[in-house]
Amino acid sequence: MQFKHKVYALAKKIPVGKVVTYKQLAVLAGSPGAARAVGMCMKTNPNAPLVPCHRVVAADGSLTGFSAPGGIATKKKLLLNEGVVFKGEKVDLAVSQWEGSNN
Repeated sequence: MQFKHKVYALAKKIPVGKVVTYKQLAVLAGSPGAARAVGMCMKTNPNAPLVPCHRVVAADGSLTGFSAPGGIATKKKLLLNEGVVFKGEKVDLAVSQWEGSNN
């Protein structure tokens, strides 16, 4: 399976109210050094919202790279509506990070 298909399949598993980091998704997809490649997959996601790219965040919980109308403000609104917990402008990863697996 191609890397991007692995990434999309894993992203589809992220439950409502949870997020993963780009690096975490890269690790789950079997390519620990490919966080930027995960970002490119999310940027070119042809199946949003089926593949919930808004649930992928930076390693520090920052909201980055969201190409839908409204950009990062829309990403934050979607996450808040799903119950993701924030500390200021960043996702509280201690509360809202999905522990996920590649099974």
